[in-house]
Amino acid sequence: MKKIEAVLQPFKMEEVKEALKAIGVTGMTITEVRGHGRQKGHKEVYRGQEYQVDLLPKVKLELVVPDGLLEEVVQAISAAARTGKIGDGKIFVFEVAEAIRVRNDDRGDEAL
Repeated sequence: MKKIEAVLQPFKMEEVKEALKAIGVTGMTITEVRGHGRQKGHKEVYRGQEYQVDLLPKVKLELVVPDGLLEEVVQAISAAARTGKIGDGKIFVFEVAEAIRVRNDDRGDEAL
């Protein structure tokens, strides 16, 4: 099993959710986060004062998938989230040792 964490632009989240739903992925966790990568934020003017906004709003998507579904899920997220501009986000993939469903102790892929 693999855990996928994707940090994406908030306005692309609906497209990403629809793309994942289309390939049969149902379970995911979505968190509103702030951060920056290479773009380092931007400057804004508020009441005549200029200030630096260095922590931009992002959305963090987390899901665990069977090994066989990994590439399809990564491709779906990447295609749906891409705008071609700086700040589109990142996808990280981790190995998951075990998954256990609390309700009935299902383990492994059955717990997903």
